[in-house]
Amino acid sequence: MKIFFDMDGTIADLYGVENWLPKLRASDSSPYTEAKPMLHFSTLARLLNKVQKNGIEIGIISWTSMGGSATYNQEVSEAKRKWLKKHLPSVRFDEIHIVPYGYPKELFAVNCDILFDDSESVRNEWSGQAYTPEYIFEILKALS
Repeated sequence: MKIFFDMDGTIADLYGVENWLPKLRASDSSPYTEAKPMLHFSTLARLLNKVQKNGIEIGIISWTSMGGSATYNQEVSEAKRKWLKKHLPSVRFDEIHIVPYGYPKELFAVNCDILFDDSESVRNEWSGQAYTPEYIFEILKALS
């Protein structure tokens, strides 16, 4: 079993960064590094490490910015990876997929995987179990 997490609006508060949208439209990747965590991350890290010890793999599936060039998408991907290392340094993700905006996340679903994502359309297309971010701790506690 694998558990996947979206980043923007799920674990990273991209939308809480001042002027996030004008910055993204100007190909400024700084909102991705400035975003604050949306959860208590020491608790999240502890739970993620516990579920991994129980044989569950954990991963990230996140989109780059809408309409971004290949160069900008690479900057966004690097910013998101740095954000994960900064905020969850003790967590070793089994998979990290930073894919172009709109790429079907359900292509990564295998064997009833779990996805946490703030996007209703993404959750509806997911072939496994998909939840809104508010269920992250409840589900991870049940699996740990």
